[in-house]
Amino acid sequence: MKRDFLNISDLTKEEILQIIDYAKKLKKDKFCDQTLKGKSIGLIFMKPSTRTRLSFEVGVYQMGGQPLYITGSSTQLSRGEDIKDTARVMARYLDGIVIRTFSHHEVQQLAKYFDKPVINALTDYLHPCQILADLQTIYERFGKVEGIKVAFVGDGNNVANTWLIAGGVVGFDVSVATPPGYEPSGKAVLEAVKHAEKTGANINITNDPAEAVKDADVVYTDVWVSMGQEGEKEKKKDFEGFQINRQLLKYASKEAVVMHCLPAHKGEEISEDVFEQFADVIFDEAENRLHSQKALMSFLFQ
Repeated sequence: MKRDFLNISDLTKEEILQIIDYAKKLKKDKFCDQTLKGKSIGLIFMKPSTRTRLSFEVGVYQMGGQPLYITGSSTQLSRGEDIKDTARVMARYLDGIVIRTFSHHEVQQLAKYFDKPVINALTDYLHPCQILADLQTIYERFGKVEGIKVAFVGDGNNVANTWLIAGGVVGFDVSVATPPGYEPSGKAVLEAVKHAEKTGANINITNDPAEAVKDADVVYTDVWVSMGQEGEKEKKKDFEGFQINRQLLKYASKEAVVMHCLPAHKGEEISEDVFEQFADVIFDEAENRLHSQKALMSFLFQ
């Protein structure tokens, strides 16, 4: 039976920990896993990308496979072809699909009609591959992912949604602080709370950054204006007081680290001095996209 990865909750807590552990091994020996040998993996990108494209292209190659980079404009999707027809055609050629696009429903439809693994490399709703890499980075820093507190400060976007669900599934506290009107998806919050009832995680949504960051082990942020929202630059005015800076970090744990999924707009969601102070963590986080995604692909294609 095929497995897809559209949501972090498509994996159990045990599977997430297994993938993180295997990613650490792949980080030490980049060619040790040849699960994709002889396989062709389509990388469909409807949005621009740096880390996601590079990490998946290099990862598929290191695992013995052939990555095929496909832009939206280079397919009939750009001319209105039905997603289910595209999926059924691609199933005749490809062994798997990685897709980075806008609509989460579109990814769900693709997975429904494509009979091999589909990986969500980002939608407007979720960014599960990013959070897998983040969890690997947290494990490297703290020796665990359970029992920690993650504070997300900024826009209640796809990354914030995924952090909430991940906390519920794995069993760590997540506190998200946004300005009024920018809260995370209610659907994501409900799913996070449902999982948290089983794992004991604490899920908190607030409009107070200091409340969110209080005693946090990880302080996390993302850009205030996400891809596809460039016409909404005025919204930055609403985020005054939501910057990750030295003053806000005084509320966090003394051993806290700051993380950012990149690209960073220094001087907006994060001050440049704090970014540079935690640059090693942030760029480890970026590197771990490669290793955690390889571990994920090995799991899905085993």
